[in-house]
Amino acid sequence: MSIYLDHAATTPIREEVLDAMLPYLTEHFGNASSPHAAGRRARQGLDEAREGIAAILGAKPREIVFTGGGSEADNLAIKGAAWAASARGRHIITSSVEHKAVLHASAIMERSGFAVTYLPVDRYGRVDPAELEAAIGEHTSLVSIMYANNEVGTIQPIAEIGAICRRHGVLFHTDAIQAGGFLPLDVDNLGVDLLSLAAHKLYGPKGVGALFVRQGTPLLPQIQGGAQERQRRAGTENVAGIVGFARALELAQGDPAARDAENARLAGLRDRLLAGVRELPGVEPTGHPVERMPHSASWLIDAIEGGDLVAALDLDGVEGSTGSACTSGSADPSHVLLAMGIPAQRAHGALRLTAGHGTTTDDVDRAAAVVRAAVGRMRELGVPAPNPVASA
Repeated sequence: MSIYLDHAATTPIREEVLDAMLPYLTEHFGNASSPHAAGRRARQGLDEAREGIAAILGAKPREIVFTGGGSEADNLAIKGAAWAASARGRHIITSSVEHKAVLHASAIMERSGFAVTYLPVDRYGRVDPAELEAAIGEHTSLVSIMYANNEVGTIQPIAEIGAICRRHGVLFHTDAIQAGGFLPLDVDNLGVDLLSLAAHKLYGPKGVGALFVRQGTPLLPQIQGGAQERQRRAGTENVAGIVGFARALELAQGDPAARDAENARLAGLRDRLLAGVRELPGVEPTGHPVERMPHSASWLIDAIEGGDLVAALDLDGVEGSTGSACTSGSADPSHVLLAMGIPAQRAHGALRLTAGHGTTTDDVDRAAAVVRAAVGRMRELGVPAPNPVASA
C-alpha cells in the first residue's frame, strides 16, 4: 500500500461525512428552492448545515455563502468585495505568496482598472504587518492575506492584520482553505470580513466551498441566474455536499481539545519527517520553523528536480508533491519560493509531504527512508537537474 502524504492537496472523505451525505444523495434529493415536501426536506438539511458552519465560525447563518469550492470562494471575495466597495477606492492589497485563485483574481482586477499592491514576504514566507499598514492608503478598499500557505505551511499573523484593517476601515479577506481543519476560525477574533473555506481540505467532499461574508459587507455576485444564497451566488445548492462539508468541519473543529491533540500528534510526525529527510546533505527545510501548519513538511533539495523526485517516490510507494496541486503541471518554479527569495534554480528542487489522520510514525519513517534512497540514487546516476548547486 502506498503512503499518502499529500493531504494539503486533498484529503480522503471520512466515513462519518459520507454517512451524513448519503440520505441527500438518495431519498432527500429535492431542490432546496422547491416549495413541496421534497424541497423542504432538502432545505432543512441545507439550513442545518449553514447553522452548523456558522456556529463554528462564530458567525450568523445568513453570513455563510456556499460556493462550488475554495477557488470560487476566493474569487467571489476578491472580485465581489472589491467591485462593491469601489466607491471608496480601487486599491487592493494582497501578498506575493497567495494561492493562484487570489493572485489571478487580483490580476483580473488590475486589468479592470484597480491598483494592486503585492506585499513581499520574508525568508519564511511571512508578511510584515507594519509593511501592510504602510501600504494602506485612502483609496484602499480590500486587503486579502491567506491564513496559512498551501506550499510551505507558514501561518500568517491574521489577527494582527485584521486589527490593522479595522483601524483603517478597510475590508479584510483571508483564504483559510488550508487552515480550516487545524486553526481557530472565530471570525471576530481573527478580525476578518470575509473568509474562504473548502470541504475537501478537511476530509469532506470535493466541489464544495463557503465564503463567510460579515453582515454589512458589500458584495457583488459573480454568478447570476437565481436568488439562491440570498442573491449572492446563483445556482442550485449542492445539498449533499454542503451537508458533508458541515459534518467534516464539525469533526475537525467542534471539539477544540481534540483538534489541538490531533495537531500535536501531527506536529510530532511533521518534525520527525523533517529531521529524517534533513539527514541528507544539501537539504534545507522551507517555511517558518515555528509558525507553520502542524502537518506540513517541505524542503529544498539540491541537485534534484522536484518533479522527477515525486515520480520516483510514487514508484516506491510514497505519494507527495512539489507544492500546490493547482500548479503541478507547470514547469515554472513555485511563485511562493521565488517570493521568499529562493533562486529559481534551487526552487526547482522543492518537495512537500503533508500528513493526515491516518498517518503513523512507521509511515513517516518509511517515507523519509524512501526519500533518502531516491535522492541518493538520482544523485549517483546524475539524473539531469536544473539546480546543480553546492550543498546548503
